[in-house]
Amino acid sequence: MDDQQTLFPPPTPDLPDDALTLGDYAERAYLDYAVSVVKGRALPEVADGQKPVQRRILHSMNQLGLGADAKPRKSATVVGDVLGKLHPHGDQSVYDALVRMAQSFSLRYPLIDGQGNFGSRDGDGAAAMRYTEARLTPIARLLLDEIDEGTVDFGPNYDGSSTEPELLPARLPFVLLNGASGIAVGMATEIPSHHLAEVAAAAVAMVKSNGKATTAELLEHVPGPDFPGGGLFFY
Repeated sequence: MDDQQTLFPPPTPDLPDDALTLGDYAERAYLDYAVSVVKGRALPEVADGQKPVQRRILHSMNQLGLGADAKPRKSATVVGDVLGKLHPHGDQSVYDALVRMAQSFSLRYPLIDGQGNFGSRDGDGAAAMRYTEARLTPIARLLLDEIDEGTVDFGPNYDGSSTEPELLPARLPFVLLNGASGIAVGMATEIPSHHLAEVAAAAVAMVKSNGKATTAELLEHVPGPDFPGGGLFFY
């Protein structure tokens, strides 16, 4: 009996009130991790349709003056600016996001005008960031033009040395225009892209109805998705 008590001692009764069991701690820690992935990495924000890394790329390029009329700059310059000021993660993850935002076969309305080899729909990868160049496309103005007019809130960046927009002042719901795909912890999203004119008409109808337009009424304006590479219907 003494040996069993040594191997399996009884629970200590005088634990502090704020003590946590290992199971409780693991559950709480994993929940915090899940929320961080959902809100800070994997899923887009419905207001502007962007994931945090995409939003940071667009904001950084806007700050660098890389508008549609500007001369493109090396993608490595953009990636370095995003990493140094806003997104302290791997450079490849930032470049992969930038590349996808420039591919006309990935986004219905690309937000970045890429110069150089940005891959192909057959699965060919993009050239290294030191070889490609990038600037914003004209449609990106719908996300960025009013950013300095008090339309969105700014918060501190990861080290508090500067600020970044918590959202972009999107004039149209880009989450519907370009769609979104993401896998988080316990949830995922897969939203197809839609035609700009149809989405704009549906937005006008929603505003005119004071937010009371029914799904059937909105489907009159947006009958279905509009994929970047087109599509076929089989009967």
